[in-house]
Amino acid sequence: MKGFDPKWKDFPDYIIGITKEIWEDRGIATLDHYYGDTMPVRSPSSIVIGNKNVVAATMATLAEFPDRTLFGEDVIWCPGNDDGLLSSHRLLSTATHSNPGVYGEPTGKKLRYRIIADCFAQANAITDEWLVRDQGAIVRQLGWEPVDYARDLIEREGGPEHCIAPYLPENDVPGPYSGNGNDNEWGAKYADILTRMMNADFTVIPAEYDRAVIGEYPGGVTSISHEGVDRHWLGLRASFPNAEFRIHHVIGRDDPTMSPRAAIRWSLDGAHDGWGSLGRPTGKRVHIMGICHAEFGPWGLRREYVLYDETALWKQIILQTG
Repeated sequence: MKGFDPKWKDFPDYIIGITKEIWEDRGIATLDHYYGDTMPVRSPSSIVIGNKNVVAATMATLAEFPDRTLFGEDVIWCPGNDDGLLSSHRLLSTATHSNPGVYGEPTGKKLRYRIIADCFAQANAITDEWLVRDQGAIVRQLGWEPVDYARDLIEREGGPEHCIAPYLPENDVPGPYSGNGNDNEWGAKYADILTRMMNADFTVIPAEYDRAVIGEYPGGVTSISHEGVDRHWLGLRASFPNAEFRIHHVIGRDDPTMSPRAAIRWSLDGAHDGWGSLGRPTGKRVHIMGICHAEFGPWGLRREYVLYDETALWKQIILQTG
């Protein structure tokens, strides 16, 4: 870990440690040296540039959810360019909606949802990031459907002409990370599984998934066995049958005391022109930024974690349909 503070015993310790320090220990000011001055943070809902804007967003979130916790479930990582390291950090977050904010007037409801952040770190600072949180789970626990929340958010942000634009690849900002992962066999295996499903080969599910697989899917959905995996992936692909599926980043790891794991960042870009999990087709172009984690066991893929932002998906559609 060239250039990193020696208090961190390894890269996962650094990622989990600074997350707790920033959010739960209220070390928000540490973002001035843990986050780069011009770093891009890409999420499905927006692109935020620089640590000053990250500080503002962090304070706003903590004001709305003052008891928010971020439990690090896993850090799947690989070496990057220029002596940097790339982590795919999966978190389970809890929070109480105590004050007004981006989610509206306080409801007092207690939330639980997942986040995955792909972060590139160099010399003790994060300089590039891709972040996906389960907005579908958040808003459902607050009493909204994702489509209704997206419509209301557009209005609260000033209407279609003034609201914050969701992330689209044509509006992306280049960052310092230029890698695409590593060549570990488990990353390659999971990439092949996802590619086969996106090519409509769903026979891969009984062939490669453990029959006792537990799947964690957008909206806070937990499923058991092949039926749940099929319901999620078939429902998504059926909604976008002609969209382009691309894998942008692949990490595989085989660490002591842990199951073989993989982390993949991917996108689906194209028209919502099919009947599937999104209901009636709108024909509108949508870009989905997704990140997945997988754990493998002796009988196949045994744990799968899939995140994309349903509210950002609907916001894109509503901005095109009115």
